[in-house]
Amino acid sequence: MNWRRVLIIALALLVGILLFRNVGKAPTPTKAGDCTPTTFENAAFTECVAVPGKHQISLRLKGKEGVIFRGFPTLAQELDSKTVAFAVNGGMYDTASRPIGYYVEGRERLRQINKADAEGNFYLKPNGVFFGEADGGWRVLTSEEFAQQVNKRPLFGTQSGPMLLVGGKLHPSLAENGASLKLRNSVCVDGKGAAHFAISDEPVSFGQIARLMKRACGDANALFLDGTVSSLWYPAGGRMDVRFPLGPLIVVTNVSKEPGK
Repeated sequence: MNWRRVLIIALALLVGILLFRNVGKAPTPTKAGDCTPTTFENAAFTECVAVPGKHQISLRLKGKEGVIFRGFPTLAQELDSKTVAFAVNGGMYDTASRPIGYYVEGRERLRQINKADAEGNFYLKPNGVFFGEADGGWRVLTSEEFAQQVNKRPLFGTQSGPMLLVGGKLHPSLAENGASLKLRNSVCVDGKGAAHFAISDEPVSFGQIARLMKRACGDANALFLDGTVSSLWYPAGGRMDVRFPLGPLIVVTNVSKEPGK
């Protein structure tokens, strides 16, 4: 018997087992707020995490001159990239990049909850709202729950649709592995209050990104933010997706550690 050949085969099998066990498991971020590449169900994603007390979240639509950004290059002209942890697009919009659903920026409401019935992803009920204060209290609720439960206007809020998960369960109108494959991004909030954002780096189904959200946030709600033009700006990683046009932009910034700030 060729013992050397047997040893080589045994080592190959061991490596294969180890690789199989790690399929779909995200690398542990080196620090909170990192955007981390991950493979889930054989598809490439990037996951980013915003943590209360370490990050703040805001919405941005227009620049100082009142012109809609429509993308990250114009947004970057007005922000210090050193303060930006990451940013994604989030919320449905019309051809002029104006929100078609609930939108609050800096506690100013530009649009009320959209309860209309029509065709398209946004109108696939239930849809939902991602909202909260700058430094925490971030939540994802169905639009109906939001209208019933939230009486105080949040600092930011954006309506999108459909919901991917409601209480950890797949949206009833979504297939577990639908034929529609597109770039997609989404958000959920875990039990500790951290907001998890995911963006696919290749076309995926609604069901696939929904399952990734369940891995991140368990039995929580998860909201589809956008598709096809889904984009990420991650200054520390040198990434700025340039897809056009975008609508509302969700910006996650680092909390200043300087004294008095």
